[in-house]
Amino acid sequence: MKSKFRITSTLALIFFLFLSLGSFANKTSVKIVAPEKAEAGTEVTIKIEVTHIGNTKAHFSDWVVVKINGEEYKKWEYNKDNLPDSQNFTLEFKIKAETDLEIVAEGNCNKHGSKGEDSATVKVSQVKQ
Repeated sequence: MKSKFRITSTLALIFFLFLSLGSFANKTSVKIVAPEKAEAGTEVTIKIEVTHIGNTKAHFSDWVVVKINGEEYKKWEYNKDNLPDSQNFTLEFKIKAETDLEIVAEGNCNKHGSKGEDSATVKVSQVKQ
């Protein structure tokens, strides 16, 4: 009787652990690091900090995309043969600021998806003459 109870209890525990794996799912998250202000005509550096626990051939961040003022500006794509450098990595690019920059970034895990978008605004002031 005790043996049957142990087996049933163990199987129930394994079943509940299996069901709870979704709560431990590791989605890719991004954070934009950008200046709040810039002068028109200057070049600004934008950094996208990407976080995803584990980047293996089976489970990895498969893309990161940046939109500026509603248009796709840059996209990084990864696959099992071209993995990100590490679990936490930073993507960086420069852009010439002519008008205000509304920046939106998002990353995606090939198995669990995305934690959602991050956004930032760079207010561009016109040079007075």
